[in-house]
Amino acid sequence: MDITSYTLDRIYQLRSERNWTEYKLAMESGIPQSTISTWYKKNLQPTIASLNKICHGCGITMAQFFSTSENFPDLTDDQKSLLSQWGNLSGNEREKVLTFMTWLIEKT
Repeated sequence: MDITSYTLDRIYQLRSERNWTEYKLAMESGIPQSTISTWYKKNLQPTIASLNKICHGCGITMAQFFSTSENFPDLTDDQKSLLSQWGNLSGNEREKVLTFMTWLIEKT
């Protein structure tokens, strides 16, 4: 599989895991929906900047995007679970979680 096919398949996988349409991905990543659609129609490789926006919108790192394994050996099971759930949140929901976590830390 070439890198363009891998990349487009991976973006589709991330959308599917979250039950997101191309429009929802566009809203979360700040990339026009027409751009995302064009990648698929013309089999185009997204730029690194666009991939970074996709990753940010999905709540993952670029390393996670290109990882072939869900295994993150340096993380505890709780941390892995938190990251898995984090990826399903919208940008607004992530802000609320971070605000809550900051409040919890400051409270102690």
